[in-house]
Amino acid sequence: MEKINLKQKLNLFSETWTPKIISELNGQQVKLAKLHGEFVWHNHEHEDELFYIIKGMLKIEFRDKVVELKEGEMIVIPAGVDHKPIALEEVHVMLIEPAAIKHTGNVQHELTKDKLERI
Repeated sequence: MEKINLKQKLNLFSETWTPKIISELNGQQVKLAKLHGEFVWHNHEHEDELFYIIKGMLKIEFRDKVVELKEGEMIVIPAGVDHKPIALEEVHVMLIEPAAIKHTGNVQHELTKDKLERI
């Protein structure tokens, strides 16, 4: 039970679209990521996913709409919903999602990371 400083953790890495695990609770992982550019269309067939914006503005495209998230805002994307995050400038996010989730869902892409680092 030690406190975690999000800014300090975010200063430990610079790569984008590569979530880093910072904690776990009840089968969920808490992750930090830096996003810039466009991600890939994907969904998580069996898992919900929470995005909390720490810094910047993130657009998330859905098949029927676009949601813009600003600092201090969050969204929960239900299992099975297609989505595509877009960060026009660097965005810092906290993600809370099941430990077994793959960050590109069932899509295999050059951005897919098979093993995530714990920081």
